[in-house]
Amino acid sequence: MPVGKSINDIAKEVIQTEADSVLKLKDRIDQNFDEVCQILKNCMGKVVLIGMGKSGHIAKKISSTLASTGTPAFYLHPAEAGHGDLGMISHDDVVIMISYSGESDEIISLLPGIKRMNVSIISMTGNAKSLIASSSDFHIDISVDNEACPNNLAPTSSTTATLVMGDAIAVSLMSLNNFTSEDFAMSHPSGSLGRRLLTLVSSIMKSGKDIPKVNKDTLLIDSLLVMSEKALGMVLIAENEKLVGIFTDGDLRRVLGSNVDFQKLTIQDVMTKDCKSIKPQEPALNAMQLMEKYSLNSLPVVDSSSNIVGAINMHTLIQAKLF
Repeated sequence: MPVGKSINDIAKEVIQTEADSVLKLKDRIDQNFDEVCQILKNCMGKVVLIGMGKSGHIAKKISSTLASTGTPAFYLHPAEAGHGDLGMISHDDVVIMISYSGESDEIISLLPGIKRMNVSIISMTGNAKSLIASSSDFHIDISVDNEACPNNLAPTSSTTATLVMGDAIAVSLMSLNNFTSEDFAMSHPSGSLGRRLLTLVSSIMKSGKDIPKVNKDTLLIDSLLVMSEKALGMVLIAENEKLVGIFTDGDLRRVLGSNVDFQKLTIQDVMTKDCKSIKPQEPALNAMQLMEKYSLNSLPVVDSSSNIVGAINMHTLIQAKLF
């Protein structure tokens, strides 16, 4: 440990050094960067990331980010490529080679074969005069002034800068491709976001005999029995199967606080008219947002003709793991 420096001091210096390296990347976003993004956008095949060592780990991450944000991509290990896997590259692909020195032997050995495929080559190096950079069609400068390593040896600032530049490319492509949150969900069906965006109201709603539903002329006392039996904290009021109102736990508390004769009231006397509802084909996320916006605990589900087809409540959404 350097004399007079605490662990916290060293950690802060590392963060500052890497942050400074990242900020300097902004000056390298130019016409060349724009052309690189256009090449990648127009790629008819896949984007192939190649890197060795630490650069290989970064290449894997960038390829994963691209693939999950609308740009088909995969990582190709240069050593494996030299023993047959080079055949994974097709004529419609674009190759991105990552090497901070720009002189990685494992990648240089692949250049003749890749050149013969007549594919576009983009290099990301810290040396614009290196063999890999000079052999590519486009070069992105990822050089840094210093590594965060005290010996200026271990890839630290340089790998961070490379990763951030990769993110800049991926996010720029998202904009060019009009990639939406719905598109993101399609490639992440098992993730929480995918579940929230892909789950439809129809797949989680109570339907058929499980719907707490009564006719508008039903006595309040009888409606409460249905409400209790279905255990959704509400009862939906129908006229010829069409939704005309809702009565919830909150409405019941208000009725109990008033001087009324329970025996004579019908449900239409105390129901809430013009209530909010949702369609079964809508994302369940829409239901959650609607309920949060209007502070609702229950929501009727109706078809295009306002016929009651289901019901959901906040507990339904929690069970579907939408929170």
